[in-house]
Amino acid sequence: MLKIDVVTIFPDMFDNIIEFGVLKKAFKKNICQLNIYNLRDFSNYKYGRVDDRPYGGGPGMILMPEPIDNAITFIKKKNKIKKKEKQKTILLSPGGEKLNQNKLKYLSNLENIILICGRYEGVDQRVIDSLIDFEISIGDYVLTGGEIPAMVIIDGAIRLLPGVVGKEESLKSESFEDNLLDYPQYTRPPVFKGMDVPKILLSGNHKDIQKWRKEKSLEITRIKRPDLIDKDG
Repeated sequence: MLKIDVVTIFPDMFDNIIEFGVLKKAFKKNICQLNIYNLRDFSNYKYGRVDDRPYGGGPGMILMPEPIDNAITFIKKKNKIKKKEKQKTILLSPGGEKLNQNKLKYLSNLENIILICGRYEGVDQRVIDSLIDFEISIGDYVLTGGEIPAMVIIDGAIRLLPGVVGKEESLKSESFEDNLLDYPQYTRPPVFKGMDVPKILLSGNHKDIQKWRKEKSLEITRIKRPDLIDKDG
């Protein structure tokens, strides 16, 4: 079972994340477990304070190290993961390595993921230096916090777990699985607003269909995301 623990100052944002689609199915089957922790519950300061002004001046507030340390210590003690390489603590931040499908595959093979949701102007650097295994960003833009990136990781990792998606072969043919975007898909009716479904897809010749799909994936990737082909070498 994959255990995902999220530390955030806005726990209510995660209330309905497991109530829909394949995620609901995954939790109903006990394939994974999600625990949401309010960072303020781990504060030793008055009124559950978790942030303070940055040393050296500057705008905004910084998340203090003690509450995060307390939260991570509590979670690790509770989960009792024996193999340390199977447990990773991750900070969601703009400075992290960019999330991709290979990273989601790696995360889905762990036993425990601890997600720390950054907020404000960030977290105390000593948290990153001593408590975080690595940082993850979901793109080159800035959000108000790490909660939405955490949800992206939860969704992306859980759907890769065995037994979550109905047909596992559908996972193998998805976008990014081979550094290519997906080929065009069609369904009924065969004619829509004067546009026909490509005849090859109606031929029943599976070998030719696979060849056509591969060619289309390459063509679409060259146009929309040539960087993916460059990455593939």
